[in-house]
Amino acid sequence: MLAELEQLKARAFSELDVIDNLKHLEEWRLRYLGRKGSLTLVLRGLSGLPLEERRVVGAAANEIKAALEAGLKQKQDSLKEQSLAVALQKSRIDVTLPGYPVNVGRFHPTTQTIREVCAVFASMGFQVIEGPEVEWDYYNFEALNIPRDHPARDMWATLWVEAPEGENPMLLRTHTSPMQIRLMEKTRPPVRAVIPGKTYRYEATDATHESMFYQIEGLAVDRGITMGDLKGTLFEFARRVFGEERRARFRCDYFPFVEPGVEMAIDCWVCRGKGCRLCGNTGWIEILGAGMVHPQVLRRVDYDPDVYSGFAFGVGVERIPMLRYGIEDIRLFYGNDLRFLKQF
Repeated sequence: MLAELEQLKARAFSELDVIDNLKHLEEWRLRYLGRKGSLTLVLRGLSGLPLEERRVVGAAANEIKAALEAGLKQKQDSLKEQSLAVALQKSRIDVTLPGYPVNVGRFHPTTQTIREVCAVFASMGFQVIEGPEVEWDYYNFEALNIPRDHPARDMWATLWVEAPEGENPMLLRTHTSPMQIRLMEKTRPPVRAVIPGKTYRYEATDATHESMFYQIEGLAVDRGITMGDLKGTLFEFARRVFGEERRARFRCDYFPFVEPGVEMAIDCWVCRGKGCRLCGNTGWIEILGAGMVHPQVLRRVDYDPDVYSGFAFGVGVERIPMLRYGIEDIRLFYGNDLRFLKQF
């Protein structure tokens, strides 16, 4: 039996030497040291031996068991160290390498345009202010020379907010012009301001119409302001936004809160005024509406129209990048399609 134990020891250590992972090591432990392992079965068979032989074989078996357990512990420690070394190597960080690039967001093209346009007018002495999107009828229409039941109200498809009967009704503002009145009520001339913000219209959406869009309103009031000041200011705006070589054209148009009213167009930068698909073969592209502030509007805020005069203008923000980049559908700005938005 002693010879059998020596063979078992030699075989066990031979197998232990070639084990290279913890799974196989556990299988080895069960095979030799487990409850049904080879060495355990030998120890259980000692009871059938004579007393003297049992003492000799038992002592040898216990020595072999201790040797195998020591070998097991040593192998476990070795394999754990190897596993840790491999894991550390895989997760090793070279601190001399540059860091991973961070995905940085960007401003929406509408926000970019608002910032650019406001910066242009700020450099000409205009302050940038904002106003409420839910507005009173008085500021949106009445004070802007558009009384109730006047046909001019049909120009704005209004989203009304329910208000108690007999009170000044509320609405989602149809343009940023109400801030003209709010600003002049609190400010004495000179007044120079641009007002960016959302506006709302109750109308079907298509390639050129949205129920929510952005406008930038401009207002200047002081002594002696003329149509020449209006033209010079807007021409400078067009040159800075659409290119130094731009030409401008002003033609009469109607807006209830200005008199006279004009539409401003710039020469088409694609065909150089010869006529093409972009400009509808006219050579000109309309970009905004403007005019001299109506005397009735000035009287509403206690400005004397015999002393003060001013001009106002309004431009659709989305129209600027649409013209610049040849975008044919305004709905792309609000479709949340990153393939479109990442181009700007």
